[in-house]
Amino acid sequence: MKLRVVTYNVHKCRGMDGRTSTLRIADVLRDVAADVIALQEVMGHQAEAISAEIGMPFEIGENRQHLGYAYGNVVLSRLPIRGARNYDLSVRGREERGCLRTDLAVNGSGTLLHIFNVHLGTAYGERRHQGRKLIAPDLLADTGLQHPRIVLGDFNEWTIGLATHLLRAHMKSAERKWRSYPGFLPFLHLDHIYYDDALCLEKLTVHRTRKALVASDHLPLVGDFAVA
Repeated sequence: MKLRVVTYNVHKCRGMDGRTSTLRIADVLRDVAADVIALQEVMGHQAEAISAEIGMPFEIGENRQHLGYAYGNVVLSRLPIRGARNYDLSVRGREERGCLRTDLAVNGSGTLLHIFNVHLGTAYGERRHQGRKLIAPDLLADTGLQHPRIVLGDFNEWTIGLATHLLRAHMKSAERKWRSYPGFLPFLHLDHIYYDDALCLEKLTVHRTRKALVASDHLPLVGDFAVA
């Protein structure tokens, strides 16, 4: 089975031109044509609009309220969503952060795919705490997770920090240094994809089109997998 995933920080759907547009984000996602979409920095009503526009159901992991709306990470999927859970990665004194897990059914065979959509903080010490939380027994190291995992999102690590070291020790990393931030002239590698041995990464690309360059301050990072 072939599977395309994408991680995309949509910056509240506010583009580099200062215009906020869920339709423009939906157009970019339609061009990417992913089976599983992991978005960061999304408000609830924006997720609803994007979902309706591209025809994919979604789950939202609310980390806080913003302007009266749920705000956090979102997963949209062509695969049936069998369950979802949001994990709190917040560090005291810093902006609330989270990790949204969605369990997706693969080919009706009873096999699941665990998708973890992550958005880590911008401070060095904050990310060290969050990296430890990610590999804790109640999250990625949960022995109840018996199916393949993909961890993707905006890790805010432009150098190799503790979160990167810990995840690389537990999972495979899409190592290629595809730069996805800032969108108009990307020179930082903030967005990452990690995955289990049961998955084979066939291709990793940054989706760089004229529309994607202005739709958000990040570019979408796309991974093409073969699922055994």
